[in-house]
Amino acid sequence: MADLVVAAVVAVLTGADAAVNDPSYRQADWVTWLLFGVSVAALLVRSRWPVVVSVVTGAACAGWALYGHIGELLNLPVMAALYALAVRGDRRRTLRAAAVAAPTSGAVSVVAGMDVAQPQGAPLLEMLWPLVPLLLGEVVRGRRELLDEYAERAVRAEAEREREGRRKVREERVRIARELHDVVAHTVSAMTVQAGLALDALDKRPDVAREAMRQVRASGKEAVRELRATVGVLRDGQQPERGPAPRLERLEELVERVRGSGLRVSLHMDTGSRKVPQMVELAAYRIVQEALTNVIKHAGARHAAVSVVLAEGRPDGDALIVEVTDDGPSVQAAATEGYGLIGVRERAAAAGGSAAAGPLPGGGWRVRAVLPLEAS
Repeated sequence: MADLVVAAVVAVLTGADAAVNDPSYRQADWVTWLLFGVSVAALLVRSRWPVVVSVVTGAACAGWALYGHIGELLNLPVMAALYALAVRGDRRRTLRAAAVAAPTSGAVSVVAGMDVAQPQGAPLLEMLWPLVPLLLGEVVRGRRELLDEYAERAVRAEAEREREGRRKVREERVRIARELHDVVAHTVSAMTVQAGLALDALDKRPDVAREAMRQVRASGKEAVRELRATVGVLRDGQQPERGPAPRLERLEELVERVRGSGLRVSLHMDTGSRKVPQMVELAAYRIVQEALTNVIKHAGARHAAVSVVLAEGRPDGDALIVEVTDDGPSVQAAATEGYGLIGVRERAAAAGGSAAAGPLPGGGWRVRAVLPLEAS
């Protein structure tokens, strides 16, 4: 449709110029209108075959000049063709077209001037006019390519934002699942053991039963608080209710609750004067919590030892070393290899460290995590 409109406009302007020639020069005849018809007809397919159309219209324009027609608008067909050649091609093709069109136009001007008493324009100027449509077409094509590139970048950026959003959703789901596992597995396991202890001691040692039930109540309150903070993340449009994240200073409280289940737990903590990043403290707390939960649920141990020590001067940098060992049978301890230890490794990896677990040579089980301070 665009080619038809362009051909119609060029036909009106060029036809009017060809029909009215200076009286002292050759007037329009059948050769003139034949060249005119070929030029206009070629413009109808300029978008499909711009190179061929440029050659045809250029030959017709040269034919008018050599035939003795003088006019200001007789070069419109070839200009329209050259514009299409530049717009629908590339820079290399445009340069090749300019290298051919400019010298050809100058040569035709020189030859035509030999037979025309008052030639229109100098050869140098005649060499410049084919460059105008080529330059205009190159500018338009470059702008289109730039806009297409901007649009493609916008599409890629949107796709990247969607991928990043999905990745964050997945990470948040894993984080929430890990938090829920840490809270529920540890607290419910401890409450179950404490409730069983209270039930066994209810008749013979009511004081022990009361203490166990107090531990159950304290554990339940702690679990509700942490669950409320975790589930608050899922509420759309609401600020989650969050308490302070568990820190190393609360390990004593955690160990005390575990002791209420009847397991003897010793705690050794030495972080020196070095400030431990909050992420490392949270990871260490959760790792200890999960390891003690596994001892209660699976190990059948009587004693567990918790060690949280700051190791400075290591070849790979300062780190917090977290170890939890127990004296339970290794066969029972091996049953802890499940989501709990997966969560321990994920906690350590999130803090830039690593974790491992396995049986001890003399019996029992050990969970050990190395949490670097600088990587946090």
